[in-house]
Order: sequence, then structure tokens, then C-alpha cells
Amino acid sequence: MLQLRSILTATTLIIATQIQATTIDRVDPPSWWVGFEAPTVELLVHGQGIGLSHPALSYPGVTITDSHSLPNSNYLSVTLSISKAAQPGVLPIDFSLNGHIVNHVDYSLEARRADRRSQRGFDAHDVVYLIMPDRFANGSRDNDAAEGTRDHTDRNDPDARHGGDLQGLINHLDYFDDMGYTQLWLTPVLENNMPGYSYHGYSITDHYKVDPRFGSNEDYRALADAARLRGIGLIEDVVLNHIGLDHWWMKDLPDQDWLSNRGEYAPTNHLHKSQIDIHAAPSDRQRFIDGWFDRSMPDLHPASPSLGNYLVQNAIWWIEYAGLSGLRIDTYPYTDKRYTADYCRRVLVEYPQLNIVGEEAPGRSDPVIISYWQAGRVNRDGYESTLPTLMDFPLRDALISALNSRTWSDGGLREIYEVLADDVIYADPSRLLFFGDNHDSDRLFKLLNHNDASYRMAMAFVATVRGIPQVTWGSEFEWSNERPGDGVKRLDFPGGFAGDTASAFTGAGLDAKSWETMNYLRTLFRWRRQSKVVQEGAFRHYAPENDVYVYFRTLGTQHVMVVMNNNNSIQTLSLDRFRETIGDAKSAVDPITKDVVALGETLKLDPKSALILEITP
Repeated sequence: MLQLRSILTATTLIIATQIQATTIDRVDPPSWWVGFEAPTVELLVHGQGIGLSHPALSYPGVTITDSHSLPNSNYLSVTLSISKAAQPGVLPIDFSLNGHIVNHVDYSLEARRADRRSQRGFDAHDVVYLIMPDRFANGSRDNDAAEGTRDHTDRNDPDARHGGDLQGLINHLDYFDDMGYTQLWLTPVLENNMPGYSYHGYSITDHYKVDPRFGSNEDYRALADAARLRGIGLIEDVVLNHIGLDHWWMKDLPDQDWLSNRGEYAPTNHLHKSQIDIHAAPSDRQRFIDGWFDRSMPDLHPASPSLGNYLVQNAIWWIEYAGLSGLRIDTYPYTDKRYTADYCRRVLVEYPQLNIVGEEAPGRSDPVIISYWQAGRVNRDGYESTLPTLMDFPLRDALISALNSRTWSDGGLREIYEVLADDVIYADPSRLLFFGDNHDSDRLFKLLNHNDASYRMAMAFVATVRGIPQVTWGSEFEWSNERPGDGVKRLDFPGGFAGDTASAFTGAGLDAKSWETMNYLRTLFRWRRQSKVVQEGAFRHYAPENDVYVYFRTLGTQHVMVVMNNNNSIQTLSLDRFRETIGDAKSAVDPITKDVVALGETLKLDPKSALILEITP
């Protein structure tokens, strides 16, 4: 009897110890909504020993259909099934161990805003403005060194944080509207609590928390709401391929299978073509996917079902929470392509009007590689992508090369023509995102050898060619980085920081040439914002002759004619060749200068220029 009593006492102590040790410190996603097409949400519950517990819930229309511990018993997966009849409210979830309730969570189930599902994404009607928030404007000095963060502000160091934040963006929404921008693509704003070099946002350490140096989750939603009132959408930059080494998971990893190579560092081979090569060795393909970018960026393995679902739900959570207009997926092909196809499909089921753009940036631009990843194309290997939009690196490289050609025999504008002729391999070239530069490249003005005329030609082309135009912060006034290095390319926007001697917002302190370029681009993009012909019109081009390139955007009986003269001398262009498109029109209007231009036998073209003409019968 004494022995039995001792056993019972020991058992009671073990149970009491387990009860005391079982804690909950977070639940991801932190909330959910009624009314999604997918009827379930998988909660990742984290806490000491919580994986040993059993959840229970009593709420009309909501049931627990699955719960299981992850390999790390500090995690419990709880799947909620939410019926169409379920109403918003607080879900009381109890967690029991050996028949005793050891913890409790009140989980918020919210109502979706009526317009969320039908909210328009971004497309060729828009001008996308890329901003690295840390480098744009400091709206609050109070968060420059937020409590608990490890790398702080030093504007003298190009690789440190400079203090830009979400409030700085909110403060300048009128500027974006005035310039004609209709979508803001922000580089990632989620927490990057790393020892250094994390201002860029691509070393995420918490998927559900805005970095406190940018502000709060509420600030992010306030930015999206305020922008929407001005007709401006917000695009989230998401990273599926990797995380920061100091991500909170890394301190207590849910499952070794969440990381490629089970957490062992091995560099990627960067062989982009291995993913489309029907002859590729399986080991080459796998090393591209499983290899790490850097030792500080653990490579994710979203083919693991629990991680893959976590990342999809994270995207849906932010879209719903902030009312986003779309996603940009960083390093798109580096993630298992079967997973990314499922990821995009699941997001677009919930938000069919949104858009998703993927970054595929091979070292050597090739339309074959880009086209492989676009939705609507059935590839020879049977792979079908669900990604609507790709970044158009091939056309961007051709534009720079063409405008830098010394003579037409070097290639000249024919390079642009030939890349556009490759549009035949795209499922939908009108959905490609086209740009002159971005946060990873040298600035376009530098790439064009600081040639003002070439730069204006390039920006006119960005605004009028088929696809979705994207402009990078600072492009308004011919910004140029004079030294290599990512931090140097990512310059502070003048006027956004205390002590700036010049301001692009007011023009104070800018030289005359910069101000003139700003006014040109303001006029160009504000015109594009209302030009249905450019936004929706068909694209037709004529093979360049003598390094003069002519193309049209046509919608019904209306045309926009663009003439690019890449010569350093005046050219006379005969219009006979183009009568099949412009018909009997006798005149056109230059939307930039408002001048009426006669469409007689010839047009006189200024050296190194792009002439835009609106033709209405």
C-alpha cells in the first residue's frame, strides 16, 4: 500500500510539474476572419510543453478538426474549421493535459470588410513606385532606436539604418499622388532584428510584426488605408526563400524540416536555368533550391506542409489586415516551384482581383526563363505556374544597351525591338512589370552614362511600352550612385530627413536640371494615369530604321504614337510607312508640351528624343 501511495504521489507530482510547465507565449496567425473560401485555418501555438496538451473549443460554427504536436513539443498545430454560418467573436480555446485545463486562449475571429474580396490589384492601369522605407522619410524620430532592437540609426554609414519609417510615407502621400504614382511597393517592413545590415528588410525575424523602427502593425494598416483614400494601392514584398538567422523560430525550431538541408549551411549554385532545363541533373536542380543565399539567411523548406501552410496564411493575414493590393515575391524561383504554384493559387482564390509579381533575376536576361514562370503557359516539362506577373529584366537590359549604343550598327534600338518580338513566348506580356532600375541595381542615370537625353527617352519608354511600369524612389530627378555597394545605391530621399539641404518635395535646393526632370516625369506619369489608350491599348511596333523606332498603343480608333530617335542628330521621319495605323489623321497632340503636331508627310525629330503623340480621328 505504501509503495502504491508513493507511485501515486510521484505521478501527481509529475502531472503537477507538467501543468506548471505548460505555457503559451504566442499563437500564429494572431487572429482570423470569417468568410474565406478555404474553411480552415491552422494555428501554430508556441509555449513550453504545449505540444503535449489537447485543445478544446465550444463555439457555434467553429470546430477543431485536427491537433498534433510538431517534432518540437513546444509547438502545437490546431486546425479550426470555420463554417459559413460562423459569426465573428472570441473563440475560447482550452488546453488540457491529463484531464486538467493547463492554459486558455481567447482567439479573435473577425468580420471581413465587404470590399476585401473584390479589391482591385495592380495592373497596366498603374504606375508602381518602389520605396525602401528606411531611405525615404523619417516621420518619427522616436522609433529610430526602438527598445529591444540591435542595429540602430547612422546616416553616415551606407549599410546602417537611416531612420525612414511608415509615418514618413504617410506624411508624403500627397506627393505620390501629385507625381502620378498609383501603387506603392515597399521593400519588406516586417521585423529584421539582426545585429546589422538589416535595414533592407529581407532578413525577417518575425512574420507577424512590423519592425518597430518602421512603426507598428497599426501604422502599416493606417498607411494602406490613407493611401487607398487617394486611389493608391500598397504592395507587400514577401520572402518565401529565407529568413534572418535571428528569427524567433531559430531559438526554438518547430521542425528541422522547416530548413533546407535540415539547417546545415550549403550555398546555392544560382543556376536559374536548372529549373527549366529538361536535361538538368536532379542534384543541380536541388542545390539551386536548397542552397542558402548567405550564412545569415537560413534557407526555408516550405515543401514541409506545416511551414508551407504557415507562409500562405501569413500572406492572407496581411492582405486582409491591411487591405493590400498585391504581393511581390522576392527570389521567386529559389523556392520549390510546386509550392509557389500552390501558394499563388491559394492566395488568388481568396483575392481573385489581386496581383502577384515574382522576381526572377537570372544573371543573363533571357525571355525563355522569365516566360516559364508566368501563369497561363504550359511548359514542355508539364509545369504550370500560377504567378500572374514577372519582372521584365530582359527588356530592361535591352533598353540600357540600346540607348548606350554609339551607332545603330552596334545594335541600337533594334535590341529593344527584338526583345519585344520575343513576347510570343509569354502567356500575357501585358502583365509584365517593366522598370529601368530597382533597389538591387545601379541607378538608371548612371547606367546611361549620365546622359540627360537618354534618361528621358528611357523614362518615356517605361511609361508607354506594354506592361506595368515601375519607378524607383529618386528616379524623379536623375539620381545616380557614383560608387558600388548596395547601401550606396539605396540613397536617402532628399527632404525626407532632418538637416537635408535639398527637398524633392518642395524643390528647394535642387539644381535646375533635377527640377526640370521632376516636372517632366510628373507630367508624363500624371498623363499616363488618365490615358486608357496606354493602359489598355494593343501594342504594335515597326522595326527600327536608322536607329529610329516607332510603336503605337491602340484602343478602338484612338492611338498613342511613340517615336524614339537614338541618333545624336536631327532626323526626318517619313510617315508613309505608318499610314496603315494612323489612317487619315492630319494632326496629333503632344501630351507633355500640349503642342499640336501636324501629321503631314514627315516628322522632324530632335536628337536623342522620345516624341509622344495622341492621335484621335
